[in-house]
Amino acid sequence: MNAYDKGSDARHGPARPAVPGPRAPLPGPPPPSDAPGPAASDVPTPDAPESDAAPGLTSPAPETPGADVSPALASDASEAPASDVPEPHKAPGPGLPAPGSEGPDSGTSDAAPETPEPSAVPPDSRETPSRTPSGLQNPAPPGAEEAWGGPLAEARTGVAALSLRYQIGAALALAVVAVAVCVHLGMTFLHVAPANTVSKKHSETIADWIYPEFEQNWKLFAPNPLQQNVSVQVRAEIRTPDGGSRTTGWYDLSAQDGRAIDGNLAPSHTQQNELRRAWDFFVATHDDDNRPVGMRGALSETYLRRIMAMRLDRADAAGPDGELARVQVRSRTTDVPPPSWSKEKVSGKPVYRVLPWWTLPEKEIRGGIG
Repeated sequence: MNAYDKGSDARHGPARPAVPGPRAPLPGPPPPSDAPGPAASDVPTPDAPESDAAPGLTSPAPETPGADVSPALASDASEAPASDVPEPHKAPGPGLPAPGSEGPDSGTSDAAPETPEPSAVPPDSRETPSRTPSGLQNPAPPGAEEAWGGPLAEARTGVAALSLRYQIGAALALAVVAVAVCVHLGMTFLHVAPANTVSKKHSETIADWIYPEFEQNWKLFAPNPLQQNVSVQVRAEIRTPDGGSRTTGWYDLSAQDGRAIDGNLAPSHTQQNELRRAWDFFVATHDDDNRPVGMRGALSETYLRRIMAMRLDRADAAGPDGELARVQVRSRTTDVPPPSWSKEKVSGKPVYRVLPWWTLPEKEIRGGIG
């Protein structure tokens, strides 16, 4: 009778634990029946020390995971009660056998494969994909940082989004605008500043830049601003084809400009300022007897005369057969009526300033500038 038979009183090995641990050395295969061998009592038990083994039998090396298990141990494991084997808590790692199995050739190979439990890691602690600066979840392709000259940055906008050629063009345009603004501010400062060495030396250049579009005056903010309405009027002497002459009525040019400006969202600069500034220029360079004062007196007279000739030609004052021979200019000045709550008293009678007749040169007869 063998020591591992059920009927033997020999001591059996301990029941296998649920979790594999160090195992006792197993005996070698039984000797053949026809060969003399040791008695049953001489066969070492699993608990017997190694020194008690029979001579000629070598103890096998400890079994490694995945090795074959002898049929005796497999039968013992199958007879063990199921309640003594606890259920595993988690799946084994890669390369390690599951608890209760010794490898692909073990006696428990017919058992259903165990499914691993889901990870107990909370969802908040799991790693999330890193986000790139552009808001994409996928990482940037290799070499993207080098292509941008450093770490990825936000998309370029404005002038930086233009190509190099357009960036150079934009820079040149900004430079031209900046230079023009600086020159204009400098000319305006020299015009309104007190007379100095620079303004006297470059007076003609400053005047060409300022007049007539950018002329500056302080009448609106003066201690005594204008409180009068000034109208510039003109009449002409017409030479007829039969050698006679006739005189037209007064053309109120200021009233014509006022009607053109009234209700116009973008009135012309000429309609607003040309006639008014020409008359102010004449008054500033002539005395009360209409005699020129200084070198600018003759210039202001010529400027005003040419404007009158052009305006009369536009109004077709000479008719189809006549031509302009002479013009006469006058101003009509009335005081602005005070408000109803004011006790100020002003005269409503107009005051006229009549200039002498001016003979037109040949080139100004048909509305030219001579």
